[in-house]
Amino acid sequence: MNAYEEYMREVARPMREELTNAGFEELTTPEEVDQFMKENSEPALVVINSVCGCAAGLARPAAITSLESNKKPQKVVTVFAGQDREATAQMRSYFTDVEPSSPSMAIVKDGKLQHFIPREQIEGYEVEEIVNHLTEAYNKYC
Repeated sequence: MNAYEEYMREVARPMREELTNAGFEELTTPEEVDQFMKENSEPALVVINSVCGCAAGLARPAAITSLESNKKPQKVVTVFAGQDREATAQMRSYFTDVEPSSPSMAIVKDGKLQHFIPREQIEGYEVEEIVNHLTEAYNKYC
């Protein structure tokens, strides 16, 4: 890892920890993504994390708050766009017919995309609106 990559990893650490401290499992390699997608048979929330402001102010807080819902996925995972590029690309490979977007959120089950919330439905929205969107998805898919 070069000096720039080390610096960026250090800068992103609190952004990673915001989700992992809330119970999200971080998938950092393509192999971890494949194993998760292959073995997980329950609806799960996937957050594609990023360093941008809408991830910090909207996506991460909304994802964490949404887990207070009565009906919610039992498994929550995250990949970090721009940091763990190969893992993120591998996760996105399961999201057929969806443009790459970060931050973004998805409900997956049995290796298939069930629901997707792109950046366009995060940026410019209030945290409560995103939480409501996630809660509606949980009610439908969980």
